[in-house]
Amino acid sequence: MFVLSEDLIFPRIELATNDGLLAIGGDLSSERLLLAYKSGIFPWYSEGQPILWWSPDPRFVLFPKDLKVSKSMKKILRNETFKITYCQQFERVIEACASMPRRGQESTWITVEMKKAYLRLFGLGIAKSVEVWKDGELVGGLYGVDLGHVFCGESMFSKVSNASKYGFIKFVEKLKCKNYKLIDCQVFTEHLSSLGAVEIPREEFSKILKSH
Repeated sequence: MFVLSEDLIFPRIELATNDGLLAIGGDLSSERLLLAYKSGIFPWYSEGQPILWWSPDPRFVLFPKDLKVSKSMKKILRNETFKITYCQQFERVIEACASMPRRGQESTWITVEMKKAYLRLFGLGIAKSVEVWKDGELVGGLYGVDLGHVFCGESMFSKVSNASKYGFIKFVEKLKCKNYKLIDCQVFTEHLSSLGAVEIPREEFSKILKSH
């Protein structure tokens, strides 16, 4: 286990444990977070724990060209059931993601410290959000870190059926038009697998990061 110091440096991702844990400690400064994401590393820990840094193998990603949209979702998209905005309510989105109950989780990993860190990244134009609206109410959304040609998704929430899925599909279609290479989904979920996300070797993921 690697314990980070004040120096802006991470160990090689190949040195992570079998479950992907790479290092412990450090801080959530914008400089360290940006270095982490560019290196294929992300923070993930619960309240009361030290900062834990991860780089799992395999890596769960979505290539925009491989996005899968079901017939029922295509109908919802055609009907423009929801309205989408971008980066208009970042703080509300991350607060909603933090407060949403998750199956199998007793508490959120989006701590107060994490919220402040990503709000700083948002202020720098690095973190982005997608907002999903219905009848003037914020009913879904997602946020993550934009590296340019690679978007690192962090969390999403949905207060009504299909809201977050609608926002995710619209966002992926937008990134596809801008020639983004992939969306980093970090670890496997059934929800994103149904939308076309797949697991790839960490080495392949790292090569894509470095080439863009």
